Amino acid sequence: MSLANPLALYWLGAIIPIVGLYILKVRLRRVAVPTMLFWNRLYDQQKPRSVWQRLRHWVSLLIQAALALLIAAALADPFFPWETRQLRRVVLVVDNSASMNATDVAPSRLIAAKSQAVSMIRGLRFRDELAIVSAGGRPRVVCGFSSHSRTLTATANDISPTDNPTRVTEAIELARRLLDEPADERQSEIVVLTDRDLDPIREGESLVAIDVRRFGAMTGNIGITQFQTRRSLIDPLGYEILVEVTNASDKAVEARLEMDLNDDVIDVVPLKLTAGQRWWQAFEKTSASGGHLTAKLDHADSFMADNQAWAVLPKRDSIPVMLVSEPNLFLQKVFESNPLVQLDCVEPSRLGLRPDRSITVFHRQTPPQLPTGSVLVIDPRNDCDLWTVGEPVPNPLVGQQDQRAAASMSLLTHVQLNNVLLPEARQVTFVDDAAARVLVRAIGGEPLLAVIERPGQKVLLLTVNLAEGDLPLRTAFPILVSNALSWFTENRGELSESLPTGAITEIDLASLNPTSEQQLTLVAPDGRRTELPSRVDRISLGPFDQCGVWRVVDLQKGEITLSERACNLANRDESDIRCLEPEGRTEPFVAASSFGQRPIWVWLIALSWLLLGLEWWAYQRRWIA
Repeated sequence: MSLANPLALYWLGAIIPIVGLYILKVRLRRVAVPTMLFWNRLYDQQKPRSVWQRLRHWVSLLIQAALALLIAAALADPFFPWETRQLRRVVLVVDNSASMNATDVAPSRLIAAKSQAVSMIRGLRFRDELAIVSAGGRPRVVCGFSSHSRTLTATANDISPTDNPTRVTEAIELARRLLDEPADERQSEIVVLTDRDLDPIREGESLVAIDVRRFGAMTGNIGITQFQTRRSLIDPLGYEILVEVTNASDKAVEARLEMDLNDDVIDVVPLKLTAGQRWWQAFEKTSASGGHLTAKLDHADSFMADNQAWAVLPKRDSIPVMLVSEPNLFLQKVFESNPLVQLDCVEPSRLGLRPDRSITVFHRQTPPQLPTGSVLVIDPRNDCDLWTVGEPVPNPLVGQQDQRAAASMSLLTHVQLNNVLLPEARQVTFVDDAAARVLVRAIGGEPLLAVIERPGQKVLLLTVNLAEGDLPLRTAFPILVSNALSWFTENRGELSESLPTGAITEIDLASLNPTSEQQLTLVAPDGRRTELPSRVDRISLGPFDQCGVWRVVDLQKGEITLSERACNLANRDESDIRCLEPEGRTEPFVAASSFGQRPIWVWLIALSWLLLGLEWWAYQRRWIA
């Protein structure tokens, strides 16, 4: 047997004062009595008292000496050599991904896994160490190595369910790194509680024993594995829906797909899917009011996270546009074809004050000083405060497109100018070259499409002569104008992609017009709130661990919603909840006996209490003569 704290044996010196108190001579008190008759008789019966005869209280003395010995031994923390040789370092990987919420194992796979985790924690031997890693979404260490059973049990019970995809393989790699940390020579083991099948090759490559315990059965499931929306390229009020439904089961299934917009049914599709079939379809709808778009599967199964999907459809606001030009049918029709545009045509000679927040379009004639706000200039013929106009450029050919800059502003999305006939353009020289970004150049370097952004002003310049070429007759022109309107309005009303669970996204807080008084908060679908930092322009949000609509709200203004993002499971592997029994398993997790779960000092303290009670009982019963 060895001692963890041998210096504690110095407490054995407490036996010396205990013995000293027993042999200490008691000073008798002098008392005057009326007669010595009875005292003499008592004295004759007693033998002369010596120092060693005071040890006749030996029972009490031995008990108190043994009590001091036990306390000193407990403080020294003794342990057996076999306890050191059989110590273990265990990493418990708990899969809390979406599929672990399936209810084919009552009450759910995750709760059953957590129950087994608690049983394993209670079965740890004394001095064993265990760490807990969660594998739903990004793996993380929820509890480092510890031998404290109560802390480990509370941590295991606190693992919350998520809708994140499974990351068991990455969690095992994290567990291996934990076990590779410098430590004493202990047996290393990884125990995985999951419903997924692991790669047997990767398991075999590991030098650490891996015990995989699966929860679940061969349960079929049907779910929505894709749900995305996008704006129509033809109708500004229109949008397209892409829905994919997967039958992850071994038999045919009948179901009904229902799509709602703000709880109003917009479409119902009956489905009959064969075993393992994936069905998808695109739907075209229109709406100016926007709202929450929801897809629901009318089919009961043991996994409900993928039976519903969401998308956010922003409201489409009207766009006031003032066209400053001589009568031009092409320009007038390209703006009137957009139902969001409120067009106001003004001749250059009658140009006055423009409406607030409108987009001003100048065709050929421009004022010496361009107004603030959003300005589109087409085929300029005179100078202004931003550029000077030179000689015409005959038959310019598109030679260079700044795709990166155009993509960042979405101005050339679905626009190709390479095959467009451009008989004439205007040579333009910018007053400040650093402020201008040329998106399209001719072969000779002349700018054909450029943007200028200044505080309070956004200018888009198109130097092409529309009257001489076929650009107004091509589909590229209305698409270019539509992209320009979206750029001017900062894509207000444009659709945001529905995020998969576990994703991280960035939002532009500056576009939400934050002020120093605003208090922005991220609200999860279940109501959880996370305060967002202030005085920053962009912030990363996520990972989104729950399906539904996440909101950024301003609490200072009565919880006004500033931004919304939809989050769906959208994972075929996660929707396939069929769980196969493993072909082979490692040795089961050995639980310690009740004696092995407690250190020796616990039993020494218990014995000390027993002796203390015995000594008290002996004193009360007058065992001492």
